[in-house]
Amino acid sequence: MDNRPIGIFDSGVGGLTAVPHIMRQLPKERLIYFGDTARTPYGSKAKSTITSFTRQIVDFLLHKDVKMLVIACNTITATCLDELPAYCKGVPVIGIIEPAARKVAREHDISNRIGIIGTKVTIQQKTYIKNITKYNPDLKLFDRACPIFVPLIEEGIIDHGIMELSVKHYLDEFVEENALDTLVLGCTHYPLIQPTIEKLYPHLKIIDPSFEIVHSIHKALVEGNLLAENPEAENIFYASDLSENFMNMINSIFGKESVKVDFKNFDLDILECK
Repeated sequence: MDNRPIGIFDSGVGGLTAVPHIMRQLPKERLIYFGDTARTPYGSKAKSTITSFTRQIVDFLLHKDVKMLVIACNTITATCLDELPAYCKGVPVIGIIEPAARKVAREHDISNRIGIIGTKVTIQQKTYIKNITKYNPDLKLFDRACPIFVPLIEEGIIDHGIMELSVKHYLDEFVEENALDTLVLGCTHYPLIQPTIEKLYPHLKIIDPSFEIVHSIHKALVEGNLLAENPEAENIFYASDLSENFMNMINSIFGKESVKVDFKNFDLDILECK
């Protein structure tokens, strides 16, 4: 047993969508979340920049003595996952793409037409297509970058006409031309606009990687003998910019949850200190 916290991080607020699933299915685990809200979005940045920012965040979380790192960000997973295990020196690292890829490969066949949406970097890396094809090479896969979604979500523009127009701009033609029946939300921000997507395209089956990652976390905890036994865990949420939007998102996502939450803001300079 290991009562140390699990470290979870994202480029901003999107990774918060995975946290309620983890809390419900692993209620004894303590979580430390970091959202880089001051430097979001990552999806249009150079790989070298994303890698530098990611290492700073990882250093911060490792300093908090986390027993595991969960990358609740598709962009970071697509660009940095391969190098992080060596960098983290034995601390298990779970990325968000692989669990969803396995689900898509397992539950679909050649009759399905599967769309994947994400940030520019995630789509350019073709990480979803590579991982899904590894498990099931016969599937029909299509992808599209939707770069405006994350900035709008970070600004709290979610249940709004502007967001609906943006969704239609990126997805109307993509869904129709490819005759999609399934859509993978390849960014942890996107579950926050899932109701809008479902309203506009009710025939689509939606795959949310934020939900699927919990199974991989639990498996790694069991295999590493890292499960916690303290049911009174406190969860801490850090942000590089504790903005009103971040606080509103916390309240929106966790409003119905019975959970202790300690909100902390800190200076980005801390990330430079090891």
